[in-house]
Amino acid sequence: MSSRRPRREDAESRETAELAALADGSLPQERREELEARVAASPELADRLSEQQRAVAMAQTAAAEVEAPAALRARIEAGRRARTVRAPRGLALAGAAAIAVAAVAIGVAVFRSNPSAERFQGALAATELAPNANGRATLTKTDSGWRIELNATGLPRRDGRLFYQAWLRNAQGVLVPIGTFNDGRDVTLWAGVSPKDFSLLSVTREQADGDQASSGEKVLVGQVHTGG
Repeated sequence: MSSRRPRREDAESRETAELAALADGSLPQERREELEARVAASPELADRLSEQQRAVAMAQTAAAEVEAPAALRARIEAGRRARTVRAPRGLALAGAAAIAVAAVAIGVAVFRSNPSAERFQGALAATELAPNANGRATLTKTDSGWRIELNATGLPRRDGRLFYQAWLRNAQGVLVPIGTFNDGRDVTLWAGVSPKDFSLLSVTREQADGDQASSGEKVLVGQVHTGG
């Protein structure tokens, strides 16, 4: 009996390591297809893979969106790689949580070091298609473009081929897509145009039908302005 439990723990450790490697793209191709098939057939494995993917995404976003000190970025990358070693699932998830905390710490530190970054704010109002919805957006200028942090409530989640699309529009009616999402909470979008010129922000209901134009089904609308 005592010999069976270590074998189960070893198998789970290897499985966790492979899920972490699948999440960050380092799993060899010969193992990828088999593991993806197992994940598709197992809700538990799918949940564990989602946990790993969220941790990787948070670490990668922190590295890509902020200019952290080189030593700190190196520690975060080392932590991400450490999750692929064989370890019990609890320890692997603890490592992911530590990486997430480090990513948040970097964001706060950079924000405090550059409080004068150009910033716009916008309140989003409901439409007839979503009468209970509302939201707020913060647009911050970065070297890569304008990072848009959107928080909205009252929008039913859309999945599968259904999603929401956010847009910026100028006074001439030119629309620029700035990203898609499924749920309105804690959304990060990006724009390559300035809200000084494209000051009208809207969210529409869309579906994956091959048509890249706006459906016109607006669920949130608002105008952005200079924020403090």
